[in-house]
Amino acid sequence: MTEELKKLERELERWEYRSLRTLSMPEKVSKRWQNKINNKLPDKLHRVVTEGVKQMIRATIASSDYLSGQPILTDISLTEREKVLDEKIKAYKRTAALEGAGTGFGGIFLGIADFPLLLNIKMKFLFDTAKIYGHDVENISERLFLLHVFQLAFSKEQRRVEAFEKVTHWQETTESWVNPNPSLEEIDWKSFQLEYRDFIDLPKTLQLIPGFGAIVGATANYHYLDMLAYHAKNSYRHREIYQTKVLQ
Repeated sequence: MTEELKKLERELERWEYRSLRTLSMPEKVSKRWQNKINNKLPDKLHRVVTEGVKQMIRATIASSDYLSGQPILTDISLTEREKVLDEKIKAYKRTAALEGAGTGFGGIFLGIADFPLLLNIKMKFLFDTAKIYGHDVENISERLFLLHVFQLAFSKEQRRVEAFEKVTHWQETTESWVNPNPSLEEIDWKSFQLEYRDFIDLPKTLQLIPGFGAIVGATANYHYLDMLAYHAKNSYRHREIYQTKVLQ
């Protein structure tokens, strides 16, 4: 095994540790309060929000595919792929920060608009990442993989662990689907939207404050894109390395 592959293996081990770690005490307290609030909300409201998030994701998946000009890269090494990806990450983090600053500066109305805009940036980034690693996002299973990476990045403890297991055992995940022709219904949309909302709740609330929200918006969006990039890069690394048995 080369030194480069040894380094990659160590980085994947750190990624696994971070993904499977338990919540810190402040995170546990925050999660308990969020669960209490969510439990008090009527089921009808949850259904409305869940449907809204599902439709928003469907729309961003469709538009991200359309807007993504990244060609599918084939016949290049993992190192070369990651050089391309690292440049993409820098560009997307700048875009996310600028978008957050712009909507945060405008207060509550533009702050609310940040939610779908940032979601679109994240999905477009995931589509580009998949293509950089040589995957065809026209395939529905590849789109489902992207959504599981998204869940891995923006979920807490139990759901994060579940997403990690599915991402790192993707062949077994696809084989477990009852429907041989999978659809987006393979996703538990209620859990998806609850985890995502809870994860970004406080920063996005602060972003609604005019003026101050610009600083929060830029910082939060940069951080969230960086977090998504970290999990996306390692998810595809794991898939690339272990599926091709480079480390075997």
